[in-house]
Amino acid sequence: MTAKAFLEVELRLNAELDQLEFGPPVRYVYRPLQYAWEPHQAFVQKFCRGGQSVLFLGMNPGPFGMTQTGVPFGEVDVVRDWFGITGEVGRPAEEHPKKPVRGFAITRSEVSGARFWGLFQELCEEPQRFFRHCYVHNLCPLSFMAESGKNVTPPELAVGERNALLALCDAALCQAVRVLGVTTVIGIGRLAEKRARKALAAAGMGDVRVEWLMHPSPRNPKANKGWAEVAKVTLEELGVLALLRKPEVTLGQVYLQ
Repeated sequence: MTAKAFLEVELRLNAELDQLEFGPPVRYVYRPLQYAWEPHQAFVQKFCRGGQSVLFLGMNPGPFGMTQTGVPFGEVDVVRDWFGITGEVGRPAEEHPKKPVRGFAITRSEVSGARFWGLFQELCEEPQRFFRHCYVHNLCPLSFMAESGKNVTPPELAVGERNALLALCDAALCQAVRVLGVTTVIGIGRLAEKRARKALAAAGMGDVRVEWLMHPSPRNPKANKGWAEVAKVTLEELGVLALLRKPEVTLGQVYLQ
């Protein structure tokens, strides 16, 4: 039931975002939850379950990860080999020649996804151990590119377009948190953390704890100097490592220790 309700939240957001239009600096909009819906749905149905207490929240899809596989931080090797998920992936309505969608045939690595999931492969060995307590989601399911092929982040959108986009994504995040029943949201990067904090507070959901984890992007110089070790320290402080080491422990019990 949790997976079904979660997918319904995403489908409603898809329909709402279809009504928006984006101008410069945006030239291309990729919508992986449409053309890569099959593997995305498989991911949600396999790993979105009741009783998870922690939601890791990214901002929006990377060009060689979720844009290709439909899975958050979806480095192809991880999705196919560790999660055991494949599926048909179509193409965006318009595609930049330098950023083609090849789905599971893509050969370029998504560094952020490789770092993020690589850490949890090391810590958990099997994905079920991670997903027993945690889930991963992106605030915005769209990827934006300029005419040059350069990635355009949501904060770089024209003000009116950005506000319209984030209002819809914030509302959907609150719905997703209610469906999941998580007690903690960990923003991957400051932007995701700030959006989650603002959205949940505005919705009267201040009882949901919001925390921060350094983003593993190669564009982040600090992440290039040993992201995994920094992340482990943060996750230890937040009580998440205790969850992953002892699957029977809840986050509430960790806080009481």
